[in-house]
Amino acid sequence: MSLLASITGPRDLDALTPAQLEQLAREVRDFLVENVARSGGHLGPNLGVVELTIALHRVFDSPADPIIFDTGHQSYVHKLLTGRQDFDKLRSRGGLAGYPQRSESPHDVVESSHASSSLSWADGISRALTRTGRTDRHVVAVVGDGALTGGMTWEALNNISDDNDRNLVIVVNDNGRSYAPTIGGMARYLNRVRTTDGYENLRRGSASFARLFGPPGRAMYRGLRGGTHGFLSRFVNNEALYSNLDIKYLGPIDGHDLPVLEETLRLAKEYRAPVIVHVITEKGRGYEPARRDEADQFHAVGKIDPATGEPIGSSDAVAWTDAFSAALVAAGERREDIVAITAAMLRPTGLQPFAQRFPDRVLDVGIAEQHAVASAAGLAFGGLHPVVAIYATFMNRAFDQVLMDVALHKAGVTFVLDRSGVTGPDGPSHHGVWDLAMLQLVPGIRIAAPRDQARLREEFDEAIEVSDGPTVIRFPKGAVAPDLPAIERRADGTDVLWRQGSEDVLLVGIGSMAHLAVEVAERLRAQGIGATVIDPRWVIPVQPSVIELAATHRLVITIEDGIRVGGVGTRVRQVLREAGVDTAVDELGLPGAFIDHASREQILEDAGLTATKIAHDVVSQVLGTRIPVARPSADTGAIWTVSAPEPERLAERLPEHDGEPQER
Repeated sequence: MSLLASITGPRDLDALTPAQLEQLAREVRDFLVENVARSGGHLGPNLGVVELTIALHRVFDSPADPIIFDTGHQSYVHKLLTGRQDFDKLRSRGGLAGYPQRSESPHDVVESSHASSSLSWADGISRALTRTGRTDRHVVAVVGDGALTGGMTWEALNNISDDNDRNLVIVVNDNGRSYAPTIGGMARYLNRVRTTDGYENLRRGSASFARLFGPPGRAMYRGLRGGTHGFLSRFVNNEALYSNLDIKYLGPIDGHDLPVLEETLRLAKEYRAPVIVHVITEKGRGYEPARRDEADQFHAVGKIDPATGEPIGSSDAVAWTDAFSAALVAAGERREDIVAITAAMLRPTGLQPFAQRFPDRVLDVGIAEQHAVASAAGLAFGGLHPVVAIYATFMNRAFDQVLMDVALHKAGVTFVLDRSGVTGPDGPSHHGVWDLAMLQLVPGIRIAAPRDQARLREEFDEAIEVSDGPTVIRFPKGAVAPDLPAIERRADGTDVLWRQGSEDVLLVGIGSMAHLAVEVAERLRAQGIGATVIDPRWVIPVQPSVIELAATHRLVITIEDGIRVGGVGTRVRQVLREAGVDTAVDELGLPGAFIDHASREQILEDAGLTATKIAHDVVSQVLGTRIPVARPSADTGAIWTVSAPEPERLAERLPEHDGEPQER
């Protein structure tokens, strides 16, 4: 029986000898490579925190002492040590989540998996424990150097330093990277610390010397490290980083040296006040393919060959991210005013090719979405056109800046939201399902949802022509669907994709859902029900063609991969009522809920977003047995009296569409 298999909980670690702990670390790494290679997931970050996680669970008593991981993608080792070693369905329905999840274990505390929030959680929990008299318990926050680029960590540190009478340990897991190498002044400072010869020699020498004298030597070592801001930090001037915060600082220490880790963490535990422990680790440690990967050291991988690290079953299909990347480079070639901004995700959002072509026109601001958006407003004021590329789920963090800094000031900023809609295995905090409902609240915003690669290029080019307000291009994760040509383009840019039979049902397909809408129409034809399928292209504001066509049809069905609550369908229904059109609207989308990890197909099926389910329900609505009921076929419907629901039409601001289907 392997050592790892014998670990059913953290206290099983207590009796292990130093040699057994080293063996356990090797077994954990072997387990991670074998299992994550099969399922995909966050490999590099977990390989880097093996010894650190073992030491944390040896020193602290989880879950009585809560351990909070920021952002949580490095929690696989924590799962293994807390009795969760069935990785067969990792990140799949019915299996372990890729992040901490409370329903799995009491050892998991925070499962939001958005960076830079752990210190605020730790601040609140530690205050609560102190206030309720539970002073024998400790709170530990494990935060990466990448997360330190987020302003929220410094807001938390400011408050933590104002109340030093609590048991709070902050472990800075410093590997010089978030997704990719960490950027900014903080990163440069930590990098100098990490690579200082004096630090390295002194660290090794002092630790080795202390070990020669057994427990008395280790006690002396603890005492030396208990200086005002840490013994070693004096020799690299690292105390300057935290000296004004009035927080104890220990480090930096080798994050792969188990005895030193334990000694330092025990010292921090005994201090009985907030302590920062600065740990230097190596992302991807122990797995050569990850160490050789300069891009992100296998931060997140799909299915790979564990022996070589090469992808298995990779597709030749074009990914949405790559399609956007090509469109951005082409735009940059034409226009020198185009600049790109991202928040620590240069490669994942497709900006790397643009950065290689135009290195002085890309800004990576670190994990600081709020700053990215406000800074973009300033760039627009200065005469540039910023393109802010962010995952849809992380756009939530910068809503106020979109509203007050960009929209209020009518700044020409284009937001490109990758991974919108259902993302699948990364779970509830990573689904990009809130963007449509959230962003359409912003006055003057224009939101486009391309259905295929040709429309992505087209709509992106239209977006960067808008200079008097925010524009948004959103697309899902994965491969781009085949091009779906229009049979007609109307004057406002709305594409008609299908028109057969009577004007019974108007299907409005939002973005990638346009393909699903066409499939529904085909099924309705087999039932003798006529349908028209349109792709508004620009879904916000609601286009005049949507109103006009809704007025002549018996039923309107909107299909989107965002939440139904406040989604595009809701907006369409409201606009139709304002225009005096009483056609019934059925808004299909995702529930207003936190959706657990599963495949995209499983989640869409659960939400009823399949051609079979939608067509079945539409037939019932046309027959009058399901609400909302379609108008009787003899009813000509309301008269469309409002020429446009919005004071300004996007079509008036967009260029002509040469070579496209003829306008009606």
